[in-house]
Amino acid sequence: MPESAGATFLLSPCFGLLGAVLVSTILGMTVRLPSGGFSGDIIVVLYLLVIPAIAIIVGASSSGNPLASVGASREMKLVLAYEMPFILSVIVVIIKSGGAIRISSILGAQAVSGSNICSLSGILAFLISILCMQAKLGFVPFDASEAEQEIMGGALIEYSGMPLAIFKLTKAILLYTIPLFIIILFWGGSLTLFSLVWKYVVLLVIVVLIKNTNPRLRIDQALRFFWGPVTVAALIAVGLAFIGK
Repeated sequence: MPESAGATFLLSPCFGLLGAVLVSTILGMTVRLPSGGFSGDIIVVLYLLVIPAIAIIVGASSSGNPLASVGASREMKLVLAYEMPFILSVIVVIIKSGGAIRISSILGAQAVSGSNICSLSGILAFLISILCMQAKLGFVPFDASEAEQEIMGGALIEYSGMPLAIFKLTKAILLYTIPLFIIILFWGGSLTLFSLVWKYVVLLVIVVLIKNTNPRLRIDQALRFFWGPVTVAALIAVGLAFIGK
């Protein structure tokens, strides 16, 4: 632990883990009990999914290490870049579900009218959400905040032992949680255990393929990518959803 760091440095990983655990709990209960959940739970999930990234930013900033500060700056820019198209892709789902902001209602709407992925706006929003998922997980090509070859771990350079393990555990939970969230939004309906598993495996394969076949983007390239074509495509998807496509 660096001498200049205080309680914030050690508590940040715990808050990130708490956010990931709460999201996995909400989604797990919704899948097991479709009639459960609460009004506006999709908005709560969107907020909670940002907490792990904020925990990395706060923890790295409090470490006093210049390389960690570079990593925190990159993580902050990435969050600002991918959150807008991700939220727009969720708005597409809300529009197609008749304005429902309850996850169980979104699943119910897909059980009646078919999965959102079967429509033009739905498939476009689905592809956008996959790109945003890759950035949220901090995987290549959007891992500029860690970038071991450039800034030696960046935001996590000062972490070791239990705090580092908590950050790694948080990422592992997100690797389960974010794909599950995307499946519920776009590929939902009647989710059995078998259908849930094979849909998750498909998303996991996509994540691994993107990670292993692309070089790391510079932070300015990532910003232009998300603020440019990805956001434009998300806006088009919202427009298509409004006209029922």
